Amino acid sequence: MKIAKLTGRDNYFEAFRPGQVIRHARGKTIEPLENVLISNLVLNSAATHFDEHAMQGTQFGQRAVFGGVTAALVIGLASQDTAENALAEIGMTAMRLKSPVFHGDTLYAYTEVLSLADADRPDAGIAVFRHWGVNQKDAVVFECERTVLLKRASHWGDR
Repeated sequence: MKIAKLTGRDNYFEAFRPGQVIRHARGKTIEPLENVLISNLVLNSAATHFDEHAMQGTQFGQRAVFGGVTAALVIGLASQDTAENALAEIGMTAMRLKSPVFHGDTLYAYTEVLSLADADRPDAGIAVFRHWGVNQKDAVVFECERTVLLKRASHWGDR
């Protein structure tokens, strides 16, 4: 399988092909602040994310990162390649948190282009992506399918 690396270049609708796999260039190490801040912002008060002492007696032995943080970071890592020319986010389905993520883990993102279709407007097309994230041990921690309305280079490329 040939894996492309885009990161900001040539990411209009026409650049994608069904079956194409992209390894996004950047990784992100999870800091405790990110987990606590986002968990607080969305009012997730589960001890799993806040109480290190309580979590020492569990199967994890430490606090786990809130799944919303994991999802946001994987989608964020993929966004420079798959959302920079987005006109609209249409949907996200089939979200799965596959393995726990902990403070200090580093996440990397991959994308497979599942399908491309014409939109109801000539300046854009619809792409369906499968995103997944792995940690530094290559364990899959997150996956989802995301549908995006993307600009066509033929209409937006010279702007």
